[in-house]
Amino acid sequence: MKRNKIALTLLLCYLGLATGCGHESHAERDVSSPPPVSQPGVSASSPAEPVSAARGKVLATNSLDIDFSKFKATFIELGADRCIPCVAMQPIMKEIAEEYADKIQVVFYDVWKDSAPARKYRIQLIPTQVFIDGEGREIHRNVGFFAKDDILKMLKDKGVL
Repeated sequence: MKRNKIALTLLLCYLGLATGCGHESHAERDVSSPPPVSQPGVSASSPAEPVSAARGKVLATNSLDIDFSKFKATFIELGADRCIPCVAMQPIMKEIAEEYADKIQVVFYDVWKDSAPARKYRIQLIPTQVFIDGEGREIHRNVGFFAKDDILKMLKDKGVL
């Protein structure tokens, strides 16, 4: 039952019917060409062994086996490259990855291309940001657009910065 609810929510977001996702409707979407795999400054990876972001870069991956231990925190963005609020998060993710390269790794999952991360992190709307400490424990979760100043305040409050 829970799987069906997640699948339905993701489908509604894909169609632009769920709140929290500013995606255009399916009828307006150009499906003649696939969306880009990654944004500039975003590295893609899907190896079987644990992965971590290159310092100062956003890791766009399908791998669910992320190595959290190399950073004080991991900022995981679960979204899609054609969801309007998700696209608005891209520059924020890139800035945080660059400015806090020694403390924070930034990971992006496109849940429209692979729904496994949505199931693993139990998301219902995109974008959703999940913050994990160096030991793999979730320390914060936000649904919707998350302004950079608010992210930095939360990370300071949690002792990451």
